[in-house]
Amino acid sequence: MSQDWLHVAGDMAERAADETEGEAAERLRNLAEQLHTLADRARGPDHGRIARIENILDEVEAEVSEAAAEYIQQAREEVVRYRSTVEGV
Repeated sequence: MSQDWLHVAGDMAERAADETEGEAAERLRNLAEQLHTLADRARGPDHGRIARIENILDEVEAEVSEAAAEYIQQAREEVVRYRSTVEGV
């Protein structure tokens, strides 16, 4: 199921948070929780919600270590994989 990609993205966001401190870590943990919640829903997020998630990943990536950035890149790849399955726009 394509929503499994969101769960993996959430796992990657958690790992990035573990490599990070402060506000960036908090944002990543919140994002991980959102991704896990979205993965468990019967209907996944639409393009607009996914775009906001990608925006958060981009913003936070600029503030973190190289190790955390690698996890963020992996999370983004999973989100993009999911987004390719969403109909519309």
